[in-house]
Amino acid sequence: MTRLLAIAASALALCACAPQAKPITPEQSAALVPPDGRLAVLYETSCKTCHTIKASGAPLAGDAAAWAPRMKQGVPTLVGHTVQGFKAMPAGGQCAGCTAADYEALIHFMSGAN
Repeated sequence: MTRLLAIAASALALCACAPQAKPITPEQSAALVPPDGRLAVLYETSCKTCHTIKASGAPLAGDAAAWAPRMKQGVPTLVGHTVQGFKAMPAGGQCAGCTAADYEALIHFMSGAN
């Protein structure tokens, strides 16, 4: 019994020490801008429309927790979803001027992955 209590106490201590990601607000998300000027224009005229509005169902730009399960699918899969459309994501992501490399860079920006 003592050993079980020690294990439980250790597990609780580990949980208490692990930093918890604070959810990003839509306002914080809307304030984010890609550092590259060209990507910033593409983001502003396409991605930002949905990825800064929680009610859209799209993961907010900068919300690492919301992006994590998507990123586990791999960036090539996410680029494919963007190009072809997936669930509520419109084909092309409403970005007529985006290349596959642009989509990849924008996904990295929005997910917080660098």
